[in-house]
Amino acid sequence: MVNFTILAGGYTAFVASYLFNSDACTLTLLNQSPTGPNVSWITPHPFNPNILYTVNEVTEGALQSYVVGPEGVLAGPVDTVSSGGDGPAFCGPLTTGQVAIMNYNSGNGKIIPTSYGGLVFDKNASLITFPPPEGNLSHPHEAIQNGAEVLVPDLGGDKVWRLIQNGTAGEWGIEGIIEQPLWSGPRHGMIRDGYFYLVHELASSLTAQVLPIAPNGTMPFISDESTIPPTYPNGSDWHAAEILIPPPSTSFPQPYIYTSNRNTGNLDPRGDTIVIWAIQPDGSIQQVKQVYTGLDQIRGMMISTNADGVGEYIIAAGYAGTAGVQVYQRVSGGADLQLVANNTEIPTRTSFVWLPL
Repeated sequence: MVNFTILAGGYTAFVASYLFNSDACTLTLLNQSPTGPNVSWITPHPFNPNILYTVNEVTEGALQSYVVGPEGVLAGPVDTVSSGGDGPAFCGPLTTGQVAIMNYNSGNGKIIPTSYGGLVFDKNASLITFPPPEGNLSHPHEAIQNGAEVLVPDLGGDKVWRLIQNGTAGEWGIEGIIEQPLWSGPRHGMIRDGYFYLVHELASSLTAQVLPIAPNGTMPFISDESTIPPTYPNGSDWHAAEILIPPPSTSFPQPYIYTSNRNTGNLDPRGDTIVIWAIQPDGSIQQVKQVYTGLDQIRGMMISTNADGVGEYIIAAGYAGTAGVQVYQRVSGGADLQLVANNTEIPTRTSFVWLPL
């Protein structure tokens, strides 16, 4: 019997913990740990799974740290620091000991040094402001570490900003950009084997390109594919959201990408889909399957690689609706997903962390 503990954040003032029994195929709600408001994005410390970071996605945004105990119970917050802006929708730790937090509504963010093993935040990190496009607003939505630089997809500016550290650990600035198609809305991305895969929220697309050379290099897309299902009700309104690229393993040697769809309009009775893509030898992508989930607006999902080492499971939930949390098993070598467990006690969740076994 294998029992996985999974943490789940959402637009609430608590982080839930679940127990997934992979033999019995059950998902049990364990705890609800009180937190700051709107912990919509949660992420673990890169080296210490007993430390959790959360955003407070509110007007006066914040970043918080917690200690993770048995059964996923959180102690804290140990520390809280201002994000410097409005509506932080993402936080992500760097391997160098800093934590990035990006403010979606105010077009800025910080990369914050930590101390005491990652639990305490430097309160003097500088604010990084992203120039808004003419007639629009900057909406930074993620921070992706790439060696010494950090890439920030800007959903409002149709760019990916390239940041580098200037001087001290809390001082970062814009080094360059990777331009993206106008009105495409780049949201979340991942780098694999020198290729940059990017989900575009407004265009509902997944693109692939060789990662351009910094600071302002350009490369054409080798793939630009729609994430939208082939059939859908009138009045649907699509917004692609998340991307997962699990590393190949002995159980799953073929590389696949998993992206999530969000229909904010007239919902399909089958729910929103998780789209499976095969990565080709030249880095391009080919759609394999649209998996209907019954979920409403899949904002976040997470692979189990940190827990099991092979990435056998994906956990997902909706931002809206009442379908709760679902666990899928990767089958057919990763080319398909099979629903194996669900729990509806908490109707919505938006981000997940699998704790190591």
